[in-house]
Amino acid sequence: MQQTTNSILMIRPINFRKNEQTAVNNFFQEDIDLKNAEINKKAQEEFDAFVFKLKSYGINVIVFSDTDEFDTPDSVFPNNWISFHADGTVGIYPMFAENRRLERRDDILVELEKNDFLIENVVDYTSAEEENLFLEATGSIILDRVNKKAYCALSARADEELFIEFCEDFEYTPVVFIANQTVNDKRVAIYHTNVMMCVATTFAVICLDTIDDKTERKNVVKHLKEDGKQIIEITEEQMNNFAGNMLQLKGENDELFLIMSQAAYDSLNQSQIARITNHCKIISSSLETIETCGGGSARCMMAEIFLPKNNS
Repeated sequence: MQQTTNSILMIRPINFRKNEQTAVNNFFQEDIDLKNAEINKKAQEEFDAFVFKLKSYGINVIVFSDTDEFDTPDSVFPNNWISFHADGTVGIYPMFAENRRLERRDDILVELEKNDFLIENVVDYTSAEEENLFLEATGSIILDRVNKKAYCALSARADEELFIEFCEDFEYTPVVFIANQTVNDKRVAIYHTNVMMCVATTFAVICLDTIDDKTERKNVVKHLKEDGKQIIEITEEQMNNFAGNMLQLKGENDELFLIMSQAAYDSLNQSQIARITNHCKIISSSLETIETCGGGSARCMMAEIFLPKNNS
């Protein structure tokens, strides 16, 4: 079992803009004084440069284009509706925003199988939407795949019972907590766990300040430490610059890289950068438009593919 993969799925946007349906509880989203067509053009430029950079380090990026079939402004964030696992299982997840449910596409699974990825089983949680229960894949769930632990900050997009069901289905130990951010002087739930923490092979980047309950905070730290993860703490301000929204991937010759946006990198201090680069190199790319309007960053744009390859 490995924590990192060399292969990722990414979706090139064609109608990217600020999604009014997600903005109700994603407090990272902001308005830009540009027409939607211009916003989409900038997002496409950022996407293309990001993909080019990842590929230049030997990362296997499988790009699908969004389609005009539906209005899907957040399609650039596929890690919220699908997850891929080393036993050939695919998870499909219930989404909070109705227009995000339109992002789910069967044709992607068909194409992955054509690319010799083996899909043995699909676990579909989407019926929970009928009860207004949501769990947004690896946005809501941070997986330590080696130690079989799953971390989840509960929110409108991460239902506890559904998360426990996921852990039972995929045989993970659940680590549950509440993570908050300050919005207009109030503490409110952070919409996705993956903006406040990232678990890599030998370390974890985490904003512990968001876990207001001391017992919950201690429990998260205990789990990370007992699994040998060096904890690299970030501040809430750094988290607001997407410094928690990172993902470790393998490049050429299995070299490890931590992927993040330029804003995330620029928010880190020298000591944090040094601690990260003790473990692996950093790849950063400017994602300013996607971050500002979409309220998500580098990690949200990449759905890791752990599926076995069909070698027959």
